[in-house]
Amino acid sequence: MKISSKFIKPFKNIYILILTVFVIWMLFFDAHSWLFHHELNQDIKEKEAEKAYYINEIEKDKKAVKELSTEDGTERLAREKYFMKKKNEDIFIIEYEDSIKKSQSND
Repeated sequence: MKISSKFIKPFKNIYILILTVFVIWMLFFDAHSWLFHHELNQDIKEKEAEKAYYINEIEKDKKAVKELSTEDGTERLAREKYFMKKKNEDIFIIEYEDSIKKSQSND
């Protein structure tokens, strides 16, 4: 009984009891609780990371648009990606062994 009375004794004071209830309420149950603010701060960090990612992607796209705005860049893209060619020009596509898919059957 002495141990339990040692812990209960401070809570017999009404001010300490009210203060304890208030602190617990503010930390966990209130609309502006510490838990709610912690979750919001995590969301803010995630959104800032997304913002940095998209800013980086925008910079990459701006470089690509700038490169494609020149005639040489457009021609290079057409040749490399779409295998286009000029008249009276032959194109040879060279594939290396490691880029060729191996057949499934071993006949």
